[in-house]
Amino acid sequence: MNTTKFDIADYLDNNEMIAEYLNTVLEEGNDSDIIVAIGTVAKAIGMTKIAEETGLSRPSLYKALSDGAKPQFATIMKVLKAVGGQLHVNPTTA
Repeated sequence: MNTTKFDIADYLDNNEMIAEYLNTVLEEGNDSDIIVAIGTVAKAIGMTKIAEETGLSRPSLYKALSDGAKPQFATIMKVLKAVGGQLHVNPTTA
């Protein structure tokens, strides 16, 4: 029996799925998980398109959004805007 490796990027084909995925990682993941998730979304949309919209080069995007990277906050915000996302802060419950 042949199986294929699961790739979440295959399912990130609309804004609702992208938002749900990123929100889940924001709630449950650490900073590295969040960076990788944003990179996964960027790849699903198309790194060339994201590069054009952010003004950053494709190689620098791949580097900034890879596992273990420490991108500048401005880079994260540019990429989030390019993928159609935005940050919201909600109060936590005690």
